[in-house]
Amino acid sequence: MKQTLGLRFSHYGQVLACVCDAGDSPLAVGEKAMVYTDQGPNCGIVVWQRPWHEGMEQLLAERNKASAMEGGCATGLPSMPEARRASKEEARISQDNADLSEQAFEFCRMRITARGLEMKLVDVEVLYERSKIIFYFTAPTRIDFRELVKDLVHEYHTRIELRQIGVRHETQMIGALGNCGMVCCCRRFLHRFAPVTIKMAKEQNLFLNPTKISGICGRLLCCLSYEQDNYDAFHHSCPKLGKRYKTDEGHMRVLRSNMFRNSIVVLPDGGQETEMQLEDWVALNPTRSETAPPPSAEEQKTPVQNGSMMIVSASPDTLDDDLAGLEDLEEEDSHASREPLMLGSEEAAHPRRRPRRDAQHPQPSAAVGHGSRHIQGAKSNTR
Repeated sequence: MKQTLGLRFSHYGQVLACVCDAGDSPLAVGEKAMVYTDQGPNCGIVVWQRPWHEGMEQLLAERNKASAMEGGCATGLPSMPEARRASKEEARISQDNADLSEQAFEFCRMRITARGLEMKLVDVEVLYERSKIIFYFTAPTRIDFRELVKDLVHEYHTRIELRQIGVRHETQMIGALGNCGMVCCCRRFLHRFAPVTIKMAKEQNLFLNPTKISGICGRLLCCLSYEQDNYDAFHHSCPKLGKRYKTDEGHMRVLRSNMFRNSIVVLPDGGQETEMQLEDWVALNPTRSETAPPPSAEEQKTPVQNGSMMIVSASPDTLDDDLAGLEDLEEEDSHASREPLMLGSEEAAHPRRRPRRDAQHPQPSAAVGHGSRHIQGAKSNTR
């Protein structure tokens, strides 16, 4: 019997969709299965299973591809890898790796406290063959964790990778309950974070209360982008609010709009407020004599891209060479200014430059300078 499986390789890891042909004994939820991933062979736990369907396989393959691109590990492997039932020996090795992951988490957190590093350890992942151990952490600023990497390499004698993640990815890994009472969308089904702006909340006529429009991670709610396409289509078809239009029934001013009713409220000259459907508004042949204003300075600003997260990998054989690159980065940061700039501010987007004198602002001539000195001398003599 061919079936579709969802495998999870770590406690806080994402679910990988796979195809399995187990014959007459299909895999059940809670059993372990082996699959070949971009990190090599790996053993995971079945968290859900469904009968195989071609349409479902295509959909899950696209989700696997999006998740791989988000993690920066897109390879030539198939989007829907084939899984098989794990043997007793493979299940035992997977359990030993899980125990090692818990022990490495406690050891790394102890070394972070001893080193006095301002970083928060989120999760530890041990690959099936123990060729690499990945430590996921969050930090507000850049951290010099070279000594921490040495401690981890000397303790486990394998390749160590410290991967910095953001607060949204931390919530995605750990999971939490949102304002709606459901498990966070990023934990359940989101694989890629869509950009969310405060403009979306304004267009949806939401109260700009940070506690209402922010998620557990402190960022804007991801669900604000779910219906944004509908709002964009509605605002594109309806007239501009506050503008005066000339119609077949006279001049009217648009006051409000309602996407759920697909209607607008207009105020005719010398009349009362009237609500009408967009189809009826288009039938009035509205025209505007005013020209569209040029884009404001805020719309012309380009957002400042945030710096990428740090990923450092080191192995016991090449430990000094792997950590040498961090010294070059610190030297470059030491020459840069330490004065913080607000992201998206005018100073961050347009750094200050010293004005350059040109033909419009000529330098004062020597005659003018001598004349000014003569005048000052005359004043001093009169005194």
